[in-house]
Amino acid sequence: MNPRLKKILLLLLAAALVFGAGQLQHSLNRDREALGLTRGAVLENAPPMLAFTTVALGGFRGLISNFLWIRANDLQQDDKFFEAAQLADWITMLEPTYSAVWVFQGWNMSYNISVKFKDAPDRWRWVQRGIELMRDDGLRYNPNSVDLYREIAWQFQHKMGANLDDANMYYKSEWAKEMKDFFGPNGTNFDQLLNPPTAEAQTNALRFREKYKLDPAFAKSVDTQYGPFDWRLPEAHAIYWGAKGLAAAKENPDKVNPEDLIKLRRTIYQSLLQTLHHGRIIPDPISHGYSLGPNLDIVGKENQACEDLWAAETDPGQKDGILKAQRNFLRDAIYFLYVNNRLAEAAKWFKYLGEKFPDKPIIENRPDSLPKNVTLDDYAFSVVQIDVTETSPERVTSAIQGFLRRSYYELISGSNDRFGGYQNLAKKVYDHYTTETKSYNNAQRIPLPAFDLMNRTVVNDLLDPKKELLPYTGRAILRTQLGLPEEPAAPATPPANPGEPVATNSVPN
Repeated sequence: MNPRLKKILLLLLAAALVFGAGQLQHSLNRDREALGLTRGAVLENAPPMLAFTTVALGGFRGLISNFLWIRANDLQQDDKFFEAAQLADWITMLEPTYSAVWVFQGWNMSYNISVKFKDAPDRWRWVQRGIELMRDDGLRYNPNSVDLYREIAWQFQHKMGANLDDANMYYKSEWAKEMKDFFGPNGTNFDQLLNPPTAEAQTNALRFREKYKLDPAFAKSVDTQYGPFDWRLPEAHAIYWGAKGLAAAKENPDKVNPEDLIKLRRTIYQSLLQTLHHGRIIPDPISHGYSLGPNLDIVGKENQACEDLWAAETDPGQKDGILKAQRNFLRDAIYFLYVNNRLAEAAKWFKYLGEKFPDKPIIENRPDSLPKNVTLDDYAFSVVQIDVTETSPERVTSAIQGFLRRSYYELISGSNDRFGGYQNLAKKVYDHYTTETKSYNNAQRIPLPAFDLMNRTVVNDLLDPKKELLPYTGRAILRTQLGLPEEPAAPATPPANPGEPVATNSVPN
């Protein structure tokens, strides 16, 4: 064959092959985009290094990232966490639009790496870094990723909100300090964020949006729908990110896995249940710290959320799970309302529980305790008896004294309703026990001490400076509230040397 003709034919063949490869590549790109395996569009507002890696490396990104995954795992096994974190940054640069990468890296920092450190501040830094990685960077390149929203919500709900991590109270405390600047001392102020009146308030609202990626208008809508919340606590933010995920899912319904929607809804009503249990900060005027108490203002909103979630669910198994969660929530809410002396609300929801679930026992494993056969008082006693066996006077005495002691702590803190609630519960438990044991022989069952004696004992113990159950300030507040005289002055300390002046300060440190 003529050499020149041969070259022309080879060039034509090469051109045909290149054209065919181009057509095939278009088809592969469409399939990859449909399956969510890659992103054909150029990343917008990406840093120069990230733009370079996503374009210049092409198909080699997968090979390089696989090597980095293996190397990062080896470094983590050797407790070289900072080197592993650097490789995690490189991995996310290579695969910025693959949301599972961000989810894993954020979860790995918050859960696996953080617990390798003993000190709570060190753990908190890793938990923060995990959340920031997903929130600040992951959502930047995957703004509609439902699984990213869900993982962020989960970390607020579980890692920070639950008590499974030894440092969970430190996490809560640090987060509350950060959020106090935005929501005020009660955690409920949206006015300064939505309509900042001063330049300083405007700067603060801008920092709220840019640093924490929080939309105050959306947060307000979440608070209106599910709250009111104390936004210094992590559960409010778990619900916020869960609601953001549901909103993102509505914008892209074709790309949403139904399992992700189930997880988002579950995160919301589980966080609501946690808020019921410990969604209120109770400041301690003595130590200037705080403890957590139930948020009883959300009972109606949480019940409605369960109703809405049940109506939106199509899976029969999931619908049954939501009903069970609603039943458990109502049981807890009734008890907490009762203890907090909000008896009218407790009676309202007790009646609702009986009407909503007429064929279910009001307490699990107590088939005899059906709503039609049990009163509200009986129910409160039954909850106590789950933890305190009625055949043990020692344990019942301990429980009654515990309720009494807690009532006076509430009185010192200024929570008069909770003081009355705990007082009533202690008396009800006492009366119930004595009624149930009247027919028993004293040789078989030792009677309880008189209730007034138990109450006096608790008060005397709290007011005794030698026992140091309360500092001087707490004892002074309690004496004032009970109408008791001031604490007697401590005996003067004899002088160590003749002529040395005697100390006159009788206030204990």
